[in-house]
Amino acid sequence: MRYVESPFGTPVSVIGLGTWQFGSSEWGYGTEYEGRTSSLVHRALDSGITLVDTAEIYGRGRSERLVGAALAGRRAEAVVATKIFPVLPIAPVVEQRAVASAARLGVQRLDLYQVHQPNPVVSDERTMAGMRALQDVGLVDQVGVSNYSLERWVAAEEALGRPVLSNQVQYSLAHRGPEDDLLPYAAGHDRLVIAYSPLAQGLLSGRYSAANPPSGRVRRLNPLFLPVNLERAERLLATLREVADAHEVSMSQAALAYVVHHPGVVAIPGASSVAQVESNAAAGDIELRDDEVAALAAAAKAFEPITGRHAVGPLLRAARARR
Repeated sequence: MRYVESPFGTPVSVIGLGTWQFGSSEWGYGTEYEGRTSSLVHRALDSGITLVDTAEIYGRGRSERLVGAALAGRRAEAVVATKIFPVLPIAPVVEQRAVASAARLGVQRLDLYQVHQPNPVVSDERTMAGMRALQDVGLVDQVGVSNYSLERWVAAEEALGRPVLSNQVQYSLAHRGPEDDLLPYAAGHDRLVIAYSPLAQGLLSGRYSAANPPSGRVRRLNPLFLPVNLERAERLLATLREVADAHEVSMSQAALAYVVHHPGVVAIPGASSVAQVESNAAAGDIELRDDEVAALAAAAKAFEPITGRHAVGPLLRAARARR
C-alpha cells in the first residue's frame, strides 16, 4: 500500500474504504448485512487501508454507527472521515451535527469533517465559522469539502482562514473532469482529492455490457448503464482490460491504479465482501507505466456517454420496459 503525506498522526492510504453502502437500503443491504461490516473494516485495516469515509446521511446515521462499532479497539489505526449534509449549515448547526456524528462513531475527535455538498443559499463564511470553532475545541482535526468547484474550494479555505485539506468528488476513468483543475490545484498546494465512485459504480469492473446490464436500483438510475452508454464504453473497457492483463490484475484494480496514479489523490471504493476489500487494497501497490496512463486517458476521452437532461428520456423508457 502507498500512502500520501497528511497532517494526521496516521498516514493516509491511497486506497480507502467508502461506506455509503453500510446500512443503506438503496444498495439492498438490510439488517443481515450489519454483521459483516466489522469484518470488512477489520480486513481493510489489516490490508493497509487507513482512511475510512462515511457520512451522517448514509443510512440515516447507521453507517456511522456501524463504522464506529467496527473501529472499537482499533481507532488509532484509522483516519476517520465523515460529512455533514448541509441543510442550514450555519455555525451552531454545524457544531451540533459534529457532536452527533462523533457520538455515533464513538470517537473523541473527527479526523476529517467534510461539508457534503455546497449549499446554494448559506455562505461558506457561516459554515466555516462552525468548522473553525470545532477545530478550536479539538473535536475536529481537519476540515474538508465535497462536490465543490475549485473556485468554491478556494473560497471555503479563505472563509475558514486555515487549510481546507480535501475535496471529495466523483472521479474515475468515466468521469475525468477533476483532472482539469482540482487535481493540479491539490498537487500544487498539498491538498487532497478524495475520489468517490472511482469504479463508476462498477462500470469499470467489466461485469456489465449492453447484453448484461445491472439489476440493482441505484445502477438502473445511473445514465452510465443505459444500453447506449454501455456500448459506447466498449473501447474504454477494452483498453482497461489490456492494461489489467499486462499487470495480471483485475479491471477494477487497474481502474483504481489509474486514479491513484495522480499525486494527491486517494480513492474510496466501497466493498461488500472481504475479497473485494482485499482486491481494492492490492490496487494501492500497482504502478502503471506512463504510456499505459496515456492510453487509458485517451480511451476515456473518447468515451462520450449520454448524461444530464439528454439521459432523462432513455432512463424513463428503460424503466417502462422493465415493468
